Amino acid sequence: MTSAFDLAALVRRGEYSAVAAADTAFGSIKERDDEIHAFLHLTKRRAQAQAAAVDQAVADGKDPGPLAGVPIAIKDNMCTKGEPTTCSSKILEGWRPPYDATVVDRLEAAGAVIVGKTNLDEFAMGSSTENSAFGPTRNPHDTSRVPGGSSGGSAAAVGADFVPLSLGSDTGGSIRQPAALCGVVGLKPSYGAVSRYGLIAFASSLDQIGPFAHNVTDAALCFDVISGHDPKDATSIPTPLTPTLPTLNDGVAGMRIGIIDELMGEGIDDDVIARTNQAAEALTAAGASVERVSIPATIYGLAAYYLIAPAEASSNLARFDGVRYGQRVDGANVAAMNVATRSAGFGDEVKRRIMLGTYALSSGYYDAYYGKAQRVRTLIASEFATAYESFDLLMSPTSPSTAFELGAKSDPMALYMCDVCTIPSNLAGHPAMSVPFGVGDDGLPVGVQILAPMVEEARMFRAAKTLEDAAKGMS
Repeated sequence: MTSAFDLAALVRRGEYSAVAAADTAFGSIKERDDEIHAFLHLTKRRAQAQAAAVDQAVADGKDPGPLAGVPIAIKDNMCTKGEPTTCSSKILEGWRPPYDATVVDRLEAAGAVIVGKTNLDEFAMGSSTENSAFGPTRNPHDTSRVPGGSSGGSAAAVGADFVPLSLGSDTGGSIRQPAALCGVVGLKPSYGAVSRYGLIAFASSLDQIGPFAHNVTDAALCFDVISGHDPKDATSIPTPLTPTLPTLNDGVAGMRIGIIDELMGEGIDDDVIARTNQAAEALTAAGASVERVSIPATIYGLAAYYLIAPAEASSNLARFDGVRYGQRVDGANVAAMNVATRSAGFGDEVKRRIMLGTYALSSGYYDAYYGKAQRVRTLIASEFATAYESFDLLMSPTSPSTAFELGAKSDPMALYMCDVCTIPSNLAGHPAMSVPFGVGDDGLPVGVQILAPMVEEARMFRAAKTLEDAAKGMS
């Protein structure tokens, strides 16, 4: 597939049309998505209008933007005006928002063409995209296996060559983990670097939107388009961010990079560890200084996350009450209607997390559970800050394993463990990304995670590009 960077250049020069690019994407989706189920809804009319507008701008001698004519898929928890936005939940089936998310506005202003909404674990709660109310997504490399989650549809859409770019959201690893399993690049930006306006919230202090791409350059291009201050989002970083594209090829010579000890041991498959060590060797060969570093509090990340995130979900999902929008199941009174609506509308995993969160926030347990988890979160952020006094970047595996078979992890705890490497960055608010680096013993993709201090995406992208170049020479 032509990269987003190259495709946009062709369209801007008038050597290829945005309409043709959109038609090609829809053709690819029609050919194979019955097998993969990456998409919940295709936005053909909107895409055709946007593509035609891009081609007209080129014909008029105008620059339609850095993503001119690039087909892109959007995770179905981001609002798209007049288009279904369901969060893969029955409770929002058929709901069409009256406005666009800020990221959607920014993509279209840059010339991108939105072709559809992708499948996810319901309300972004899961690590396999098996929890969707509308059926699972399958891994494009092996359709008997999961694509990861919760942004599995967006990862699979890029991995299957349906589109060169897609957007996902990452609350505890929901971009990076599926990126690793589908063999694509996935970025979780710094908290506040990308507007959350129009993202239907799971856990508001953890959620962040980011891109999936075939290569690091395309991911940088997309990030530079969607990032930046947004007055509609109170948590948006107010200061300008450093663009990532201009320094992408500056390399890692002189950088100090630490491999996190606690994420290289028990619970991580041997072939994944081997690939991560190979990635460290590649960075060393490129001029970086790489050594091991201990961040002890990371071992508490999973426990802290599964108190904080469900607690915030319990609060955020209270708005789905059958009164204002979405599904409604009638009852004898308002309370009965609320219960009936939520019982029918929410899936098992969403109910499980709402109950966990409500319990953690309840009188008599708040300090013992939620309060203590927040203290652990502060400890994790503090230990990361200390590590970054000695290192420019950190690294680890992205996922403990390669893609597993559908239905193989029916125990919720087994699925929760899939996020053990990714959760610490969400708790700290720092950026992190997954870069494909070879395959495991089963021939399926392995992702290596690069982590950076707050708003140091540009530095992180330099290391990611170095790894990508090194991976091209692997057998």
